[in-house]
Amino acid sequence: MTLHILADENIPAVEHYAGTLATVARFSGRALRPEQLAGADALLVRSVTPVDARLLDNSAVRFVGTATSGVDHIDREYLHRRGIAFSHAPGSNANSVVEYVLAAIAGVGEHLERVLAGAPVGIIGYGVIGRAVAARLRALAVDYRIYDPWLAPGTIDCPAGLPDILECGVITLHAELTRAQPWPSYHLLEAASLARIPAKSLLINASRGPVVDNAALAALLAGGDGPDVVLDVWEGEPFVDPALLRQVRLGTPHIAGYSHDGKLLATRMLVAAMARELGLDWRDPGSAAGEPPPLRPGSGHSAAALVRAILSQRYDIAADDAALRRVTLAAEHAAAGAAFDQLRRDYPLRREVLGSRVDRRAFGAGDSQLLVALGCDLGGEAG
Repeated sequence: MTLHILADENIPAVEHYAGTLATVARFSGRALRPEQLAGADALLVRSVTPVDARLLDNSAVRFVGTATSGVDHIDREYLHRRGIAFSHAPGSNANSVVEYVLAAIAGVGEHLERVLAGAPVGIIGYGVIGRAVAARLRALAVDYRIYDPWLAPGTIDCPAGLPDILECGVITLHAELTRAQPWPSYHLLEAASLARIPAKSLLINASRGPVVDNAALAALLAGGDGPDVVLDVWEGEPFVDPALLRQVRLGTPHIAGYSHDGKLLATRMLVAAMARELGLDWRDPGSAAGEPPPLRPGSGHSAAALVRAILSQRYDIAADDAALRRVTLAAEHAAAGAAFDQLRRDYPLRREVLGSRVDRRAFGAGDSQLLVALGCDLGGEAG
């Protein structure tokens, strides 16, 4: 029997990985209606689609998967009561977010030089992505501290309290969105906390928009105070506050985890989980991605210049910022929301540094340690 999969239009290669097991139909993430699930056996979503009783009560869906690490948009208790199998993709986009964070640090002022010289990075949230950020910073010999009150102190490398985190040179947010007590992450950074961040610091939010009180942040920045800010996520998405966007150093349309490699890994994970849960005989068809061009870092760089040279060959964060400003600041409110979603839907193919081969003829012998720390593959000749 052939399954019928209903999949978000932004989840790539479902057809490739499902093969002959299923037919695949597509939908727009925010616009999915219950009647579209007629005949569907499996539903694959991203973070913009709430999955709950309203959506599924009259369906025959047997499997739900989300191609994201976060699950705050999924009513898992409801799925359990209905006997609907569920899976998500923790870690699939972790490296994509890691490289986004590095690009943000490298793309604003001299924050990269400062962290490479010893300024600490504060990480809020020590789940899969927070751990991946910490691992990359550790490889780069960057000092870091971690705050996650939901975890036992003994399970956290370099633990710190929130006041200490707010004093760091860079603060990067990777907390799940929750209102649960005793440590809700909703508006974790409100007016008082934001005011404690030094003006020389950099604040990055690549988790969920409401982890930061956006109105309080806009007011702080409008007053000429506050740190440098990079936001990938926003309260009220797909609508972005134009006043806040004008104040941040870089703003992007919730695409930190949107690398092609990460998306394909998430698809593969979901199809494999679907086959396992539904008792299907599935065989991995292999990657749907080809090998990207080799990196050519050159030689004679400072450490910061080499990092920027490598990152820029895979991702241009300034281009995403320019695209978001173009559609947000020049459009009416409703049109800007639709344009935000279109930026995500039509997002250009972006490959990762991790696992990329380096043209060994184009870098100096002293660069190898830093290249390995960035995740480059120095194993063979390239070019």
